Amino acid sequence: MISNPVARRSGLVVQEMENEVLVYDVTRNKAHCLNGTAASVWRECNGERTPEQIAEGLETQMGATVPVELVWLAIEQFADSELLENKEFRRTTQRSRREAIKTIGLATMVSLPVVASLVAPPNALSSSSCVCTSPAACATQTSCPSTANCNGLGVCTP
Repeated sequence: MISNPVARRSGLVVQEMENEVLVYDVTRNKAHCLNGTAASVWRECNGERTPEQIAEGLETQMGATVPVELVWLAIEQFADSELLENKEFRRTTQRSRREAIKTIGLATMVSLPVVASLVAPPNALSSSSCVCTSPAACATQTSCPSTANCNGLGVCTP
């Protein structure tokens, strides 16, 4: 049994940015944006470190106090967003997020971890059988609803 958090890697497309990580879950068709703090915690969730050890490592990385409550807050968001391999990984004593934020308070200059998620729209090409490169090309295809809807990029929308 895995007793430490493990960030999910399968079924994800991950794009590292300067101050955040964008994660697209191809199996659930959801996109997640991890701010810098959440991204740092997620990178450290390799199954080898406890949340306490992750907090200590982040303190060294960031040069600031990182309370273990901050790490737990991030881990709980990962679990809710299905970004952990071990989905059942939770702390043994449950605390509300509000309580965790109160505990963290002003004890740190590190920003709170944020995982912003949204359901991604379906692929635009999958909803149209019309392929066009110009309004004139749309006019020659019976599957196109009208030439006015050709975006010139290969898709005619109804």
